Amino acid sequence: MIDRYQRKPFKALFSLESRYEAFLEVEKKASEAWYKKGLITKEELDDILEVTFDLNEINELEKETKHDVIAFTRNLSNRLNSDAKKWIHYGLTSTDVVDTANGLIIKKANEILEKDIHEFMAVLKEKAFQYRSTICMGRTHGIHADITVFGLKYTLWYDEFKRHLDRFHMARKQVEVGKISGAVGNYANVDPFIESDVCASLGLAPSDISTQVLQRESIAFYITTLALIGTTLEKIALEIRHLSRTEVGETKEGFSKNQKGSSAMPHKKNPISSENITGCARLLRGYISPVFEDISLWHERDISHSSVERVVLEDSTSLLDYMLTRFKEVISNLYVDDGRMLENIQMTYGAIYAQRIMNKLIDKYGYTREDAYDFIQKVSIQAIESKTPIEILLLEEGMYRPIHPLTQKDIKDSMSHDYYLKHVDQIYHKVFR
Repeated sequence: MIDRYQRKPFKALFSLESRYEAFLEVEKKASEAWYKKGLITKEELDDILEVTFDLNEINELEKETKHDVIAFTRNLSNRLNSDAKKWIHYGLTSTDVVDTANGLIIKKANEILEKDIHEFMAVLKEKAFQYRSTICMGRTHGIHADITVFGLKYTLWYDEFKRHLDRFHMARKQVEVGKISGAVGNYANVDPFIESDVCASLGLAPSDISTQVLQRESIAFYITTLALIGTTLEKIALEIRHLSRTEVGETKEGFSKNQKGSSAMPHKKNPISSENITGCARLLRGYISPVFEDISLWHERDISHSSVERVVLEDSTSLLDYMLTRFKEVISNLYVDDGRMLENIQMTYGAIYAQRIMNKLIDKYGYTREDAYDFIQKVSIQAIESKTPIEILLLEEGMYRPIHPLTQKDIKDSMSHDYYLKHVDQIYHKVFR
């Protein structure tokens, strides 16, 4: 992952040094488990627990061995006395270490991501209540449809994130797993106790069954879950981008004192962060295909998944962390123009109240739905095309006044904005209870 889209915690977590530190932790926990089984003496264990690795030597050894785990274990052996070195990697295969270390690293990444998710949800909730009574135009197909409440947008996103959090918890459970079952997964050269003891010590769940590797559908589900979360961020970003257009003007991203919007047009204030989130979401979804391809490996394993995961696990977790933290600030500092929202409501000269006027004709005056619909459709279209307020067309002497019973009070009641707030509390209760 390039520095631009990776925060320092993830840069450190996925560094080569961090990877070998996770390897070392697995090896030491395995030695502790063998000690509990009586295979290793206390003196030998103490030596192993004190050993450290040398990154430069590992890199040099890997040039010869063409195998990172062997380079790592040989580096440890070179730094141990003859009695202790024989127990390094005893009974294990490379992927016992790699997959268990990956589970440990992903667990640490997940702890950060879950904190990110909760913090983002807290901002959504704050804004939902801040704009609980802010009236705005609801749009379907991009066209003015009916009045709604701006706070409901945040409430909807918060509710979606509640489901994301459930999925994330499920995905965490499936990838925070370790395995130490040997070359083909049948524990022929390693006691099952070693696996359960190591995993318990690391805070991981032991796999019920594995081959030489943990099965990769869990990683596919995990990456898909991250991509889903990123796609909801894109969904929010797209809404902000639409509402920020000059013709709409209902929201604006925060713009710092010396920030510039365009090298050519000094007046520009573009929704660049929301556009950035949109692009990052596309990238995040791109990781789904390769991890699905990783599910089908040859027999008890091959390494076709390895190159994919070295890139995808770091990039996907780092990218979602970046997206959540950056977009949290965008939402926190978003400028909302409630005055412009009211102006936009009147843009169609009252035609948006057509449904309520239609219902008034049905409820109060006994019109059939078809007759009421056809009548008010003509009036509302004329209001838009002639730029004449619909109440004038309905109440002034003209082509419509003689053929409907609507009073001025009927029309005024149909244009009351309080009407659109009547069930908002009920929705909030369902979402935030």
